Amino acid sequence: MNNIIMKNEKLLELKLLELKGITKRFPGVLANDHIDFDLRAGEIHALLGENGAGKTTLMDIVYGIYRPDEGAIYVKGEKVSIKSPKDAISLGIGMVHQHFRLALPLTVAENVALGSPTPMFSPLREPERKVAELSERYNLRVDPKARIWQLSVGERQRVEIIKALYRDAALLILDEPTSVLTAREIDDFFSALRAMTAEGRAIVFVTHKLDEVMALSDRVTVLRHGRVVTSTQTKKTSPKELAKAMVGREVIFRLAKSPAEVGRAVLRVKNLRALNDMGLECLKGISFSIGEGEIFGIAGVAGNGQRELIETITGLRKSRSGKVSILGKDVTNRSPRYIAKAGVAHIPQERIDMGIVPNMSVAENLVLTSYWRRAFCRWGLFSPSSIDHYAEKLISTHNIATPSADTSTKLLSGGNIQRLILARELTTKPRLLVAAHPTYGLDVGATEQIRRILLSQKEGGTAILLVSEDLDEIMTLSDRIGVMYEGEIGGIVDAAHAKREKIGLMMGGVL
Repeated sequence: MNNIIMKNEKLLELKLLELKGITKRFPGVLANDHIDFDLRAGEIHALLGENGAGKTTLMDIVYGIYRPDEGAIYVKGEKVSIKSPKDAISLGIGMVHQHFRLALPLTVAENVALGSPTPMFSPLREPERKVAELSERYNLRVDPKARIWQLSVGERQRVEIIKALYRDAALLILDEPTSVLTAREIDDFFSALRAMTAEGRAIVFVTHKLDEVMALSDRVTVLRHGRVVTSTQTKKTSPKELAKAMVGREVIFRLAKSPAEVGRAVLRVKNLRALNDMGLECLKGISFSIGEGEIFGIAGVAGNGQRELIETITGLRKSRSGKVSILGKDVTNRSPRYIAKAGVAHIPQERIDMGIVPNMSVAENLVLTSYWRRAFCRWGLFSPSSIDHYAEKLISTHNIATPSADTSTKLLSGGNIQRLILARELTTKPRLLVAAHPTYGLDVGATEQIRRILLSQKEGGTAILLVSEDLDEIMTLSDRIGVMYEGEIGGIVDAAHAKREKIGLMMGGVL
């Protein structure tokens, strides 16, 4: 598979990869259940499914991270045994994982060359040349000499792709590749993928985003509960049909939102200023308020101060000046626990890094912010039975798919981790809910469920600060929208009369 053949109609009949009866079991979970799947030269085959449907597990088997319990793998018609990523790479298979696997202190060229033979003298000359060539060829712009920690998330993804192409991968697996990209980066990324398939490369596009499936793929296979429920040419299906196949029911893409009946002010932010991690001013006199029963949306391109605003409100970052008050109580620069006790719940943007402790159990994570309460701890001693009973109740109420309350949380899918965080935070009956990118990386079913929960909280009188880069989400859920640009709120508009074009211009600092 080292020589990429130019794309033609006959190539589309050549199966570069074929999976037959692939089955994989984990304790308490049947992740893949006798799956058949194939990939042809020159095509983009979307692998679609809910979080936890078995998509990543199946591709991890192809890449040699897991071994199947049953089934066979064929590459170009020959049965193969893939025991490790090294075996996969030797067969011309490359994989770009959802969570990148790069050495941050090293340069782009050094990361790309890791594990590959290089000459003793000037070992980076050839990798730097090849990286520059691939970068130009596929419009994957990146500086070969830049260090990874200096790069944006989108640039780091380009490095991962270049790393696979450097090893002459003819079959490329991309796991949730657009979850970290802006709209402009996605357009450029799709152009690069089409250029690759035009040369005869084949791509497995693992995703849960229906619009991207329809725009990019030639074929689509849908998994549900570890099984194939449909496999068809993309042009012969529709987003509505795919959504139903994913979740087993009709999905409502636009939820009905009742008019806000705004009560007294819950959150007041006045002239708030703060520094970012580099010591530069990132919040420049932010002021707004949110009332009971209202969703206030913050729109904006990432990096304009949204993260620092959330951290300052929730006590994770100190402000330089200004005031944050909850129901008239000054909580400026108080601790996260103090602010939580004042009635604030927080759904963080980085659900794995900040929302949970991955190696702790589901039960332990469910009491992570309340373990010190009398219900769970008396005289310095925990009550395991009380914690387990509480966890089982939340698992049932919030439909958290887990083998047991004792399961390590890192084994849960992204959607179920988000359900866990919501269950933990909403059980406190907060007066203010700070929700940062609450549906980021989630499938259509989980997205619909979480949006319903937010609307239900609003109708119950909770004030909600919603921060999202998904403009559709902001416009669908919000009652008022504030647009952030370079650390300032450029304007606040009524969502009922908001125009998408105008908000887009405000996000770019034009208005």
